[in-house]
Amino acid sequence: MQLFIAILLTLWGSTPSALAATGATMAMTKTVFIIVMENHNWEDIKGSSKAPFINRLLKESASAERYFNPPGLHPSEPNYLWLIAGNNHGVKDDAQPSKNGLHGIENLATQMNARGIRWKSYQENIDGKTCPLVNQTPYAVKHNPFVYFDNLTDDFSNASATCIAHNRPLSELGPDLAAKTVPQFVFITPNICSDMHGSYFCNQRIDQYQPVQYGDAWLSQWVPMIQKSAAYQDHGAVFITWDESEGRNDKPIGLILLSPNAKVGYTNNVTRWTHSALLRTVQDIFKLPPLGDAANSGNLADLFK
Repeated sequence: MQLFIAILLTLWGSTPSALAATGATMAMTKTVFIIVMENHNWEDIKGSSKAPFINRLLKESASAERYFNPPGLHPSEPNYLWLIAGNNHGVKDDAQPSKNGLHGIENLATQMNARGIRWKSYQENIDGKTCPLVNQTPYAVKHNPFVYFDNLTDDFSNASATCIAHNRPLSELGPDLAAKTVPQFVFITPNICSDMHGSYFCNQRIDQYQPVQYGDAWLSQWVPMIQKSAAYQDHGAVFITWDESEGRNDKPIGLILLSPNAKVGYTNNVTRWTHSALLRTVQDIFKLPPLGDAANSGNLADLFK
């Protein structure tokens, strides 16, 4: 038996631990969608009558119940930066790129550009005419990590053709899915009314405003559209998570995987993962070297068949 295993490992060119971390069906993924919601603990979502759509999704998806923001990392913006760079690079607040812009820092998008991997950041309520470097309420720039890097924005130019080409209005996602022109990596950010955070801007009495219900209804419109697309059905994967836990005491925020290759109905409630694991998963799928803390993390292969 040991000889047989040794022969197999020689043929596969790997080790048992590496094989376990790769995930056969995870490696088959062709298109990755990431949807990031805001500021809710998993205990606020699972089993909640305010999130009926998400709780139905759990029956057809795989999920991670011990998925956290990186330890002590708050508020929103540092977590979004971590999702594509494996590090917040000293950013500790929600300031706009004019203050918190990062210079010469490698990130997931620069890796993809170098490898010719197509990607877009679909942002709800941007105009698509300029690089969205400032708030365009209800668009919040702090929730769009791709505009915080000088190498993705032509040194933070609002006329950056590179930035404009990759940061597109969410309204274009449906047509792109229908036309089969959606890129290989898709990052989706709802506006501040749709992301579960809650805002006085949202034209509702704040005592009646139910951000979880609002965000759940938003997901019920967009997720089925993605699932019906060829990009999803042909080895696609949709990851839904939240940027950070509510309050300063870190609690699980949860992560949901929808994919034809997901372990349907499976829940991992043992392994502690952070945003580093999601970044590592994307990098492993596209065969990119891990950045920052992603190098210290395992991937989410356990959620795949």
